[in-house]
Amino acid sequence: MAFDNPLASEIWSAKYRFVSPEAGAEPQVEDTWRRIAQATAQAERPELRETIAERFYRALEGHRFLPAGRIIAGAGSGRAVTLFNCFVMGAIPDDLGGIFEHVREAAVTLQQGGGVGMDFSSIRPTGAPVRGVAADASGPLSFMDVWDAMCRTIMSAGQRRGAMMGCLRIDHPDIEAFIDAKRDPARFRNFNLSVLVSGAFMAALAADGDWPLVFDGQVLKVVRAADLWARLMRATYDAAEPGVIFIDRVNAANNLAYCETILASNPCGEQMLPAYGACLLGSINLAKLVRRPFEPDAALDEADLAELTRTGVRLLDNVIDVSRFPLEAQAAEAKAKRRIGLGVTGLADALVFCGAAYGGERAVDLTRRWLGVIKREAYRASAELAAEKGPFPLYDPQILERPNLLGLDESVRDLIRAQGLRNGCLTSIAPTGTTSLLAGNVSSGVEPVFAYSYVRKVRQPDGSSREEPVEDFALATWKRLKGDVPPPADVFVSAQTLAPADHLRMQAVAQTLVDSSISKTVNCPEDIAFSAFQDIYRTAHEAGCKGLTTYRPNAVTGSVLSVAAPAKASVAEPALSPRPERLEGATYKIRWPQSAHAVYVTMNDTVDDEGHRRPFEIFVNSKNMEHHAWTLGLTRMISAVFRRTGEVGFVAEELQAVFDPCGGAWLEGRYVPSLPAAIGGVIARHLGGAASPVTEAAATAAIGPAPAVCPSCGAAALIRKEGCDTCQACGHSKCG
Repeated sequence: MAFDNPLASEIWSAKYRFVSPEAGAEPQVEDTWRRIAQATAQAERPELRETIAERFYRALEGHRFLPAGRIIAGAGSGRAVTLFNCFVMGAIPDDLGGIFEHVREAAVTLQQGGGVGMDFSSIRPTGAPVRGVAADASGPLSFMDVWDAMCRTIMSAGQRRGAMMGCLRIDHPDIEAFIDAKRDPARFRNFNLSVLVSGAFMAALAADGDWPLVFDGQVLKVVRAADLWARLMRATYDAAEPGVIFIDRVNAANNLAYCETILASNPCGEQMLPAYGACLLGSINLAKLVRRPFEPDAALDEADLAELTRTGVRLLDNVIDVSRFPLEAQAAEAKAKRRIGLGVTGLADALVFCGAAYGGERAVDLTRRWLGVIKREAYRASAELAAEKGPFPLYDPQILERPNLLGLDESVRDLIRAQGLRNGCLTSIAPTGTTSLLAGNVSSGVEPVFAYSYVRKVRQPDGSSREEPVEDFALATWKRLKGDVPPPADVFVSAQTLAPADHLRMQAVAQTLVDSSISKTVNCPEDIAFSAFQDIYRTAHEAGCKGLTTYRPNAVTGSVLSVAAPAKASVAEPALSPRPERLEGATYKIRWPQSAHAVYVTMNDTVDDEGHRRPFEIFVNSKNMEHHAWTLGLTRMISAVFRRTGEVGFVAEELQAVFDPCGGAWLEGRYVPSLPAAIGGVIARHLGGAASPVTEAAATAAIGPAPAVCPSCGAAALIRKEGCDTCQACGHSKCG
């Protein structure tokens, strides 16, 4: 089967195409599907393997069912990687030895390709006495710096940097510092952050009451709940984090509340898990199931949806038995509860095919109907698997009284009552950034379409670039069927034209039909007033959501560039700007312990026509002549980047990811993995004081805003959705 566009083919080749020393590269994507089908069928009885493998292959063929990237890349490869995407680590003990043991466990998990989430609420707050050593505690954020530095050194399964979620309860005494942490553009770059918000806090907020900050049963501070909430909303407005997890609601709705307590979330928020909890993911591509798109009678084939659901449940259940696990505790947890996360992608495109605008009443009704089919058939399939293979080891009939099961039709409940369930939790809606690109650039997860078209620059072997248009699957289908007729604007809505209420309406209806949670980002325009933004999290709570993140372009993250006029679908790369006669700037001093002399970093700024300051040049100087060659090289290369473009945050990020195998150093209470990383920290600090201006992107959107510069391929194609930065050019993905 030919790919729907060249980008999909390139992503397959770069990320998922298996190359073995003996057989070479898989010739076609169908060979990838065959590898996955045969590998996952190995969990079946020998006499069934061939038949089940063929069933799996038919589901995978044509990108109708999309296992998560770990499964696509790793199943049947023989590599020492996990096929699970999501892990929450164990409860972190409040002692130094235990903390660093958990750092090691997280490193092992990241190294094998899993993303990890941690709750740091168990670590004593800043200034608390440490008995026996006559010292004061440095607090959970200082240890999060250690995790962050560790994560920068780990390349997950040789594919991408590790992804982490850091959580802190809203009653922890260090919660105010946690809320403000991402205001520092150099800190926690490998973390997503979420505040664990309790029901008691939301009640205090509604009553305009006080809120105690407590550790180990002792009240250390009392704040006004409304003030703390305002601080949280201001932080996410200014810096896009932290998100929120309504932790009491999560535990109250959990199918397995009778045998576990949810601790934290995986990096993107769709899986709230207990200690050492693990979940594997897969998505049904709704965009491929709509018959007669754009016609008055367009409809999703619900019989096909039901069959794919049953097949998806069986395939994911088998993955539990064929996957490796980084830690034995994770294997034991996964096999005791057999949790899976079956979800969807292409929802927005499927709605467009059916003439329903995302966020509208008809879209809500269709989403409820389609997800209702998935829920019913997933539970039916799991009960039938329990009859065939046995229920999950910790199955208890009281699960039938859990909220997610009370709404099932009686025939399904009777089947569960008679046979049990093979899986403790079944549904979840994950981010599908790269796999949605693989499937022809369908809309990802339950998100709206971010941009219907944009221009991608492809670097050629001779150093030149060629431009290549990339279109959303729905727009490409419209053009194929309707030619040059303009698409209806009232249906082809995007993330930039929707109000926050439209996002929340869709998330809320989906949450009522999903066991676990949903990876969802409410994208807001840069010019949204704080008064229109400040109630997003509160409204989400009232609507029944379990958690939420937002994204508004801002000076701290600087990720989204301005929209170019549609007529300017591509622009030439800007030439180096001439140096003005006089520039103003600042000089920073780095005392690097391994160097006999300090390093001085000077950054000079220029002011554009709109009065925005931006960095123009950098000088790195030291009396230590061992540094001369590489510091001169940095000076020239970084200055050239500064003079060519205004979007330079990636420079700081890339430098901060450099680690020295001989060891880093602690600077101002934070571990820095190398001297270049320290220089990157200076650049990030300087950028925080003189924010980069908004500039026209080299790769612009014909409809929708231009994305940011990708740190992997350099294309202006990086967008934020579902809690992840995803490059639409090369498929690079970073959650954190």
